[in-house]
Amino acid sequence: MGKPGQQQERPGYTEAMTPEPKDSMEGYEGRGLLKDRRALITGGDSGIGRAVAVAFAKEGADVAIAYLEEQEDAERTAELVEAERRQCVLLPGDLGNREHCREVVDQTVKGLGGLDVLVNNIAYQKPAERPEDISDEQWEHTFNINMHSFHRVTNAALPHMGEGSAIVNCASVNGLRGNKTLIDYSATKGAIIAWTYSMAQALAPRGIRVNCVAPGPVWTPLIPSTLPEDHVEGFGEQVPMGRPAEPDELAPSFVFLAANRMSSYITGEVIAALGGETMPD
Repeated sequence: MGKPGQQQERPGYTEAMTPEPKDSMEGYEGRGLLKDRRALITGGDSGIGRAVAVAFAKEGADVAIAYLEEQEDAERTAELVEAERRQCVLLPGDLGNREHCREVVDQTVKGLGGLDVLVNNIAYQKPAERPEDISDEQWEHTFNINMHSFHRVTNAALPHMGEGSAIVNCASVNGLRGNKTLIDYSATKGAIIAWTYSMAQALAPRGIRVNCVAPGPVWTPLIPSTLPEDHVEGFGEQVPMGRPAEPDELAPSFVFLAANRMSSYITGEVIAALGGETMPD
């Protein structure tokens, strides 16, 4: 089933959602797939990022999470990570700022003692009914957050990464087929997919794998904080499964792509988790 209509102010908070997302990986049992790995997750305070942080912790990783300002959500994520007896470094700030992109990597390395896995997950969207309604400022801001931060954080991280390291990017179904009311957002997500392919080729000689998860509709704070209430109502009902994904359902894909035991020969791939929707070849 879809979700009831609701709205909240950006950037959105988990506790204000009805129902709250399933994002704590309850019942998930780790197998040491990421034992003693050090991971940085952008947008790690809530939604997919939170579920990935907790799943990584359950698999034995220490994590750092970068986020804008959602301190309560971030502290809840830290509680969940620390309940698994793993370390969680909190890194608030605006990744639209190029200096902060470098700072979160520096603080991760300082706080965790290194960096083995990078998850580029942060995202921004703002619907527009007509292409002309997308201002230059909105276009540049969307690319700055969704694409430029991926490039900047990754470039800052690469000197600390090497053989066996992994990068997992988060794209979207909208990057695969477009969306007439999310033109700038869709353009960034398509760029992330092409960038994933290119980076995988460039980094293969260094033993660094680069992959991507492209979800369909997912119930996260991004939805009620960026979409009109009438668009939130019934959100996700259009896919064959008839509902949006929960963050907990996406996180294992990130574990799979981050864990060398599971995907050591996989790079330059996109996992399209679309609830049954299919894309033309």
